[in-house]
Amino acid sequence: MILRWDRHGRLRPVAIQSSEGARLLADLSEEERLDSWHLVGPEAQVRSGGAAAAPLARLLPGGAPLAALFETFPRATDRVYRWIADHRGAFGKVFSR
Repeated sequence: MILRWDRHGRLRPVAIQSSEGARLLADLSEEERLDSWHLVGPEAQVRSGGAAAAPLARLLPGGAPLAALFETFPRATDRVYRWIADHRGAFGKVFSR
């Protein structure tokens, strides 16, 4: 869904376990890399999990209001992210249709 929303092609997904993923996330342990999703910015800054939600939203068309919401409630954003991540199998079935 996120990649479809990215009409301007600003995002480039990279597999965490690929050689490029390992290079981009070299400052993280293997456990940290596999524990979450990560957004690597243009200056090689890495944000993970809920902390990456606002910067991601800012990259998407019309995402600024959502980013402001994420920044206003960072703890809630992280809790919601973690809940979704813990139930990703169910979400995958719903959103893959």
